[in-house]
Amino acid sequence: MSTMTRLGAGVAATLTLLAPALWNGFALLQYDTGGYLARWYEGTLVPSRAVVYGLMLAAGAPWNFWPVAVVQAALTVWILALMLHTHGLGRRPLLLFGIASFLALATTLPWLTSILLTDIFAGLTVLALYLLVMRAETLHRAEIAGLIVLVAVGAATHSATVAVLLSLILAAALAVLVDRRLVPLAGLGRGLLALALGVALVLAANFAVARRLAWTPGGFALVFGRMLQDGIVKRYLDDHCPDPLLRLCAHHNELPDDADVWFWGSDLFDRLGRFAGLGKEMETIVIKSIAAYPWLQLKIAAIATARQLVFVRTGEGVETTILHTYAIMERYTPSVVPAMRAAHQQRGEIGFAAINRLHVPVALASILLLLAVIAVAYRRHADIGVLAATVLLAILANAVICGVLAKPHDRYGARIVWLATLVMALAPLRMRVAGKSGLYRPPMISASTSPT
Repeated sequence: MSTMTRLGAGVAATLTLLAPALWNGFALLQYDTGGYLARWYEGTLVPSRAVVYGLMLAAGAPWNFWPVAVVQAALTVWILALMLHTHGLGRRPLLLFGIASFLALATTLPWLTSILLTDIFAGLTVLALYLLVMRAETLHRAEIAGLIVLVAVGAATHSATVAVLLSLILAAALAVLVDRRLVPLAGLGRGLLALALGVALVLAANFAVARRLAWTPGGFALVFGRMLQDGIVKRYLDDHCPDPLLRLCAHHNELPDDADVWFWGSDLFDRLGRFAGLGKEMETIVIKSIAAYPWLQLKIAAIATARQLVFVRTGEGVETTILHTYAIMERYTPSVVPAMRAAHQQRGEIGFAAINRLHVPVALASILLLLAVIAVAYRRHADIGVLAATVLLAILANAVICGVLAKPHDRYGARIVWLATLVMALAPLRMRVAGKSGLYRPPMISASTSPT
């Protein structure tokens, strides 16, 4: 294929993944978009709103945020191209376009690339880490460097992404302890380097914007929200109040039973100082309630994990009532407001019921079929089997981290489950090519040298 053909296919695939934003006339928005955007302008740290992504949004604001959406889609196409190349499918531009088109129809992927949120990096960083650790011997040095940067930046956009990537690194380290041939030590080192750079980037960005050498806040608050919704907070307050150190004792019968209502729609939370005013108290209740009700916590954690695994609907939060995001844009980036207000989303013209009649069964079936791919591919096509195992582990880790430490949301599941559908698309292609060529990659990998 000529260079022009490859370039044309790449551009076409990128535009395909931007289809929702192009149709909308503006990048898609969600509840949390405004919180990210405000970080640069307000110079403060708030729970779960990474400064790094806020800087990306601020940089793209003069052009109505289109550079952000284009970069998200282009990075996705690049990762898809590397996945094809590293699994014996060559650099095939038409196949790349076909895979991108399939994912655009069958999964939430184009809605992730088209929205101003960190969610696209949840999946991209998993694939990038897999390539760095397990497939680097098939890549050029520049590609390896690019993957390291992608993992670092992607990890810096959300603490949950850091946690999922760390889970994968720990799993790889355990595999090395079992048998050093299972995971290249050099690959494990590259993965650790990328993740460490991501941590450093979080600290550096937070210091540059807020003059605080601190991690993005929010961990205990999110767990408190999950415990509030599950009734554990009320039980703890009923059992331990009155307590002069807990202001919530005076209001324990006024607490809502929904974490989102508590954080984003509660006058009581506002009166008590929100995250800054209640941060230490929420942390205290979380820690002490874990000690007080360990078995109840385990039971509810298991239920939350199971629920998160099946919460995979596309489009959660893509609504017209995202008043905070609108207010932030009107205050700090007024030049984008006319285009934003003219978009289909802001006119209430986007719906996801029909889309989810396809996306949800495809997503759930893909998760189940990962087990079949692992079983079939382990002996004959170990590379695709390792990929399937990596994706399954990432989905499980994501369900535990988001379901237990926050609360189950469709958005949290949808942003990573498309990886399972990608594996379903790659597996038969990989097996077909291997069958024709006799190409075989044994499960014991000994590559430890850097590619040239």
